[in-house]
Amino acid sequence: MPTDLGSVLDRLPEARRTILRTLKRCGEARAEELAATLEVTASAMRQHLTALEAEGLVTHHQVKGSPGRPKHVYHLTASAEGLFPKAYGELTTELLDYVQEADPALVESIFAKRRQRRIEGARARLAGKPFAARVAELAHILDEDGYLAEVEPLGEDGAGGFRIVEHNCAILSVASKYGLACSSELEFIRAALPDATIDRVKHMMAGAYVCAYEVRPKVS
Repeated sequence: MPTDLGSVLDRLPEARRTILRTLKRCGEARAEELAATLEVTASAMRQHLTALEAEGLVTHHQVKGSPGRPKHVYHLTASAEGLFPKAYGELTTELLDYVQEADPALVESIFAKRRQRRIEGARARLAGKPFAARVAELAHILDEDGYLAEVEPLGEDGAGGFRIVEHNCAILSVASKYGLACSSELEFIRAALPDATIDRVKHMMAGAYVCAYEVRPKVS
């Protein structure tokens, strides 16, 4: 499961948070350049960078320059980019507001097209797998989509089915205004697992800390 980037940022020492902000601004830099900017020794900077690489937040590539060993040039990983705020949700909601004003029916059509695209992609990945593996793969898909999803068995070894728990809502700002976002999510999960009975048992929009879905195979 992907790292909870928010909690990673909170527990980083201030010096390492400053390094991340500096790399975000300049794009890439050598350890010596970062050390000069932050007024620390090059040795101390390399220790910080090694720790950030271990966290999966910084990586480097080698650049050949003057005679001697290649220089290491550091930059943020894709995961580290997620540490920095982006107003995608607010922008999406604003655009949906304009669509709603122009043609209310078009909003529903947009959600339907997104849902269908996700259903087709999920079914391709789930095809041919046994039930438990399909539930796990669906949770993995949701995790990739930013929901911080995981699977819990219901009963011993999942004999009673499974619970998919989403610890993050990737569309929270949109869902807060457009209920179609939540209903579309439930319809997507049901369509991806048509041989399962799926009930949403916890819902962030209802005040829960997570969204959770109980997934049980249908009795034939």
